[in-house]
Amino acid sequence: MTDKFISIEGIAKRYPAPGGGTTAIFENLWLGMKRGEFVCVIGHSGCGKTTVLNILAGLDETSEGAVIVDGQSIEGPSLDRAVIFQSHALLPWRTVMGNVAYAVSSKWRRWSSQKIQAQAQKYIDLVGLTGSEHKRPSELSGGMKQRVGIARALSITPKIMLMDEPFSALDALTRGSLQDEVRRICLETGQTVFMITHDVDEAIYLADKIVLMTNGPNAVLAEIVENPLPKDRKRTDFHKHPLYYGVRNHIIDFLITRSRNFSGNAEGYDPRHVPVVKPGFSEPAIAATGKGSASASRAASA
Repeated sequence: MTDKFISIEGIAKRYPAPGGGTTAIFENLWLGMKRGEFVCVIGHSGCGKTTVLNILAGLDETSEGAVIVDGQSIEGPSLDRAVIFQSHALLPWRTVMGNVAYAVSSKWRRWSSQKIQAQAQKYIDLVGLTGSEHKRPSELSGGMKQRVGIARALSITPKIMLMDEPFSALDALTRGSLQDEVRRICLETGQTVFMITHDVDEAIYLADKIVLMTNGPNAVLAEIVENPLPKDRKRTDFHKHPLYYGVRNHIIDFLITRSRNFSGNAEGYDPRHVPVVKPGFSEPAIAATGKGSASASRAASA
């Protein structure tokens, strides 16, 4: 489809199995994203979420299928795709400015040092680290280090930002503050984001769409949950929205029960057209049994 900015087309990842043959972590995944969308992926450990992200980043190869970003097939790493990992991955001998400027100079090699520093400063200011430019990572808190990682990723103006549980190691207050910053920045810049999380509330707060993966091996994309909460939702009150618990209960129901029982061979399931769900408004086309989800039905009648 022409409106797909990112197109994951029938990808699979297989590894050699003990005694011969192969084990498929996931098979035949299809997913499209529009420019400017914020998509979160949720699934149990071992379903291949990080592998999908690494394939998008060009850090891993598919066993089958292809990934297209802005009309170009991914063939390896690119500065058009920025990755924020669980750990900050900063260069310990460089300052905040040095870490961000290093990324800028890697993309724009012909820029003057003044232009590089100005670009770096713009994104250091954007993540709220003005005044900390000359500090090294050892002088920063965990949250500040992640802010540097976010500034570094944004400073190269990537086409997509890939985030692998970037807040999982932080305390709750710092995590909430950084979620607010990321949401604000993405709304202001129209950044396209593909993010992995295990935090249901984090996904509901940040994402436009939440992709639910079944358990591995042989994981598939079971559903795409369209977030029905308003775009201008705030941390202070998004949990009070009348549709919040319908969305949350639907996702938790999937993680507890349906992620284990869902079969990619369910009657009517088509991996090229993953069922789209909007809890509180409609039922999914397909669930584990090939029928409407009970949790979505409850949400719709709430």
